[in-house]
Amino acid sequence: MRHYPTDLVLAVDHAAAALSDDPDGELSTLLAEAGLSQLTAIFAGGLAGALDELFGGLDQYPWRLLVDTNDVEEFRPIGTLVLEDRRAGNTVRGLLLGWAAGDTVVIRTARRPFWEGLIKLLRQPGFPLPDARVADEREVVPEGVVVHVPDLVPIRPGGPSAEYGDEELFGADEQARSWDIRIHVDPGRPGEAARAAASALELDCRSHWVRRLFHRDYRMGTRLSVVRSLDDAQGTGRLDAKLRYVVGRARRTAFYRDLPAVDGLADLSRLPVLEKTDLDAHSLPAGRDMLTDDPPSGEVLRSGGSSGQPRYVVYSRTDWENMVREAVPLFYELGLRAGDRLINTLYGGKLYGGLTTTLSEFAKMPVECYTMGQAISVEDLVTVTDIFAPNVLVGQPALIMPLLREAKARRPGLRLQKVIYGGLPMSETDKVWLRENLGTETISSILAANDGAQLGYQCGELSGTTHHLCEDYNLIEVVGENGDPVPDGEPGDLLITSLQKFEGPLIRYRIGDSGRVYHHECGCGVSGKVLEYLGRSDGLIKIMASRSRLDYRDVMAALAKFQVSQLQVEIFSDGGKETLIARIESPLSPDPAEVRGHLLEWFELDEDLEDFDDTMDVFDLIVECRAEGTLDRDPVSGKIKPIIDRRVGQR
Repeated sequence: MRHYPTDLVLAVDHAAAALSDDPDGELSTLLAEAGLSQLTAIFAGGLAGALDELFGGLDQYPWRLLVDTNDVEEFRPIGTLVLEDRRAGNTVRGLLLGWAAGDTVVIRTARRPFWEGLIKLLRQPGFPLPDARVADEREVVPEGVVVHVPDLVPIRPGGPSAEYGDEELFGADEQARSWDIRIHVDPGRPGEAARAAASALELDCRSHWVRRLFHRDYRMGTRLSVVRSLDDAQGTGRLDAKLRYVVGRARRTAFYRDLPAVDGLADLSRLPVLEKTDLDAHSLPAGRDMLTDDPPSGEVLRSGGSSGQPRYVVYSRTDWENMVREAVPLFYELGLRAGDRLINTLYGGKLYGGLTTTLSEFAKMPVECYTMGQAISVEDLVTVTDIFAPNVLVGQPALIMPLLREAKARRPGLRLQKVIYGGLPMSETDKVWLRENLGTETISSILAANDGAQLGYQCGELSGTTHHLCEDYNLIEVVGENGDPVPDGEPGDLLITSLQKFEGPLIRYRIGDSGRVYHHECGCGVSGKVLEYLGRSDGLIKIMASRSRLDYRDVMAALAKFQVSQLQVEIFSDGGKETLIARIESPLSPDPAEVRGHLLEWFELDEDLEDFDDTMDVFDLIVECRAEGTLDRDPVSGKIKPIIDRRVGQR
């Protein structure tokens, strides 16, 4: 059985809370009766941050991505760790870090009752921790590896060791060994001893000795997506541990304080659904109930710029680092390779996240990036292409397709090997144009949300709106209106649970999109769940008192013969008559009358359009054919609003 360091963090959080909130509780009493109350400072230290640094990402354990090669390293426990109980502080540090590495821990000691009691209390919350036992000082442990935990040695600035008078926590300079950890302190400042003890685990995780607690294997040629796929098939409980961790950490916030604990994925559907109205009411600027009391850090993004009033999405520094760590291998799966030269045209400004996030992500990768943002012009594109010969373009279809067509007109020899897009789906006619006119070999989609970042991605084997899931970052459920899961393969609303975001946690959040999830054995080597993205949940166009219904995607598909790249539908009523305006962008400049006739004929053939009769004076259809790039784009997100319903009482 693999153990996960996140469970240890939850156990230590529970112990720290017990020591702080209940001075007469079992743990406080155990420490006090043993004369070891000073160990409280170690439990209050920053274990999560320390382990995040040690493993190159606490939430990526047991693997660490090597960003230049897309290979991974794997952490494995050494087996049985033997600790000599020379100082209680050293032994606690060794126990916690040995458990973090997944080791069985044996403590050789003359203080058997104390250590047995401490181990029992650390296990009491029920989080799965590795084995541990207490042995006599002289017991031989044949299978064990003896590791000596270094002393913490306080040093006065420019002088000898600082005397704190606590031999269970600190060693003396005159007795220090070369591998002990020296801490320069000011013993005259109040609280310095506690601060030194609280920083012990962070210092340990930066020290050489701790690397004796685990093996570190280089898995050459192994992609993170593939090793995770194989791991899922073995049922290691990795995602169960991630869910336990995000729920446990979320309970530090006022909003989630009463959230029930979970053992794993089987308990997910017991948790309440987070609706947009609740998220708006308890997130900035309306409220702070979903934030922790941790010191501010990281980045703040904006959400709702294209669909409502702005809301601010807080990412702590750890949240941000997690997003970047998970995005880098995703971009490799999308087709990026070392040495690529890419133009980034994603939207930025006003805290909008597309450009901000990818700036951090591409900066970690061995690629050359020309960050242009949404302000890019045809002249900019042509100039950068002439000078740098980029082979990749990243952006939203609504922006990049008009640019590329105009650039191709100016530079007939323009070629572009790869296009990575997000924001809204790209029409099949646009994909055909890219392949035929620019020689584009890779056209791949990244599915993301400003609230939850990456949701899915396309490898070279997938097409349409089908995406591999990023389940180690965002769990996705497909549910009905009541929040109950639907059978595999059935369409429904999408809920996300962000497993690596701890400020403003998103647990079972209804993001407003629909889709279906099913198992897929993919030729890329990643087997597991895929998501067919079906668009916004509000993508249903209701006409004639809702007796007839159109799906936005179906209308788009019906217009394929006109090579429509963008579609906007507006509907309003006046005097009992409903009018639907279909605005399209197409490089063909089609005749509006021809498009209108085609749509009316399609309406009559569509079985979902009940009682449709265009001869009755209750409905009118207007078609507007626009040049590419002329439909109104949202100034923040760059997206075209697909459906505008101006009828009173309609969505």
